[in-house]
Amino acid sequence: MSFSDLFDSGFKKRNEDHFASIVRVAMDNGFISDDEKAFLDRLARNLDISEADYKIILKDYKSHPINPPFEYDRRLERLYDLVRMVHVDQIDGDPEHKLLNKIGVGLGFHAVNVKYIVDKALTLVSNGADLETFITEIKNMNR
Repeated sequence: MSFSDLFDSGFKKRNEDHFASIVRVAMDNGFISDDEKAFLDRLARNLDISEADYKIILKDYKSHPINPPFEYDRRLERLYDLVRMVHVDQIDGDPEHKLLNKIGVGLGFHAVNVKYIVDKALTLVSNGADLETFITEIKNMNR
């Protein structure tokens, strides 16, 4: 299965803005580590971000504000998209989980429980959860 098969056309339209937000989160400490750079390289490729756009975003990341979706379900959809990319790309390891945690905070999840949400999200996706199940299960965590 290719990455393009995983996402609908609505997702593809959001790719550049979504990627720019992720770069901004990765840059929160003023630099991108080698592990974050490797993740961003794979993510850009998977989102069909051109090399030229990638360079522009990296150079001028502050011009792309993080705009987490206002609606909780939309935040969960973005998290689902990202976690599926990590899962399909078979990315495993602490640096990727740390970046997902940072991205989770950037998406508007509270820093106190973002690690738990990301861990649950990774488990759900690795178990084959569809979007509806994913959203329901994450919402049920908070009850």
